[in-house]
Amino acid sequence: MERAIFAGGCFWCMVQPFEELDGILSVRSGYTAGHLENPTYEEVKAGTTGHTEAVEIIFDENKVSFSDLVELYWAQTDPTDAFGQFEDRGDNYRPVIFYFDDRQKEIAEQSKANLQTSGRFDQPIVTTIEAAQPFYLAEDYHQGFYKKNPDHYAQSSAIRHKFLEENWK
Repeated sequence: MERAIFAGGCFWCMVQPFEELDGILSVRSGYTAGHLENPTYEEVKAGTTGHTEAVEIIFDENKVSFSDLVELYWAQTDPTDAFGQFEDRGDNYRPVIFYFDDRQKEIAEQSKANLQTSGRFDQPIVTTIEAAQPFYLAEDYHQGFYKKNPDHYAQSSAIRHKFLEENWK
């Protein structure tokens, strides 16, 4: 088993694409990269803890690679927007690929460089690549949100899906 942590705006919208891949053992919503232990959703949302919403992915490297996950990550975010994602604004929604070792860091950096030179976007790729920090699980009602609240999920993810359809055909 391996771990990956990705931040790409609202964690509700980041779960489903990863959860649908073969080799994924779990995808959990939570908070990382802040200065407060065990933050709550309200504290993170207020922007005072330094955390960003993220998903922690546990996966079987024999079935899906970290590289595969990074490629899927790019197709779930706007990598040119450092100040949030879609309707979610602020540092707590910033795009980040977190790495656990030098191999993951190298894969993420190479993938980012490839995306920058691909010509897909005419603005710089600003998603940061940072060392993983403690990950704190979000409250239960955030876990699997797209399954528990499909109508709310569809409404909150509409702008993201439109962007992805236009830019990741």
